[in-house]
Amino acid sequence: MKKPLTDAQQRLIQLDLKEAEIKAYYEELRVVLAEVQAEVGENGMFQADDGTVYKVVKPKGTFVSFKDVDYVRTKREGEDRGSLSVKEASAAGYTVK
Repeated sequence: MKKPLTDAQQRLIQLDLKEAEIKAYYEELRVVLAEVQAEVGENGMFQADDGTVYKVVKPKGTFVSFKDVDYVRTKREGEDRGSLSVKEASAAGYTVK
């Protein structure tokens, strides 16, 4: 039942592979922002070597977005589980390792 992947399907796979890296980036950003806030305080500023000025601010609000479409997938090697069961994928005719 395996069909050739479309360009969009290949891009989704590539983005999915980067998910852990992206989550780690945002977690590190959160930690470093807290450290910088401790150094300069809220509304404190500092300047980078390239001239860019940064200001630590309290966001005016938190925006929650809900997705109209998302995806689930079977687990990869080294993962405990995926968001799509192997049983469901197999029942749809796919061969899952």
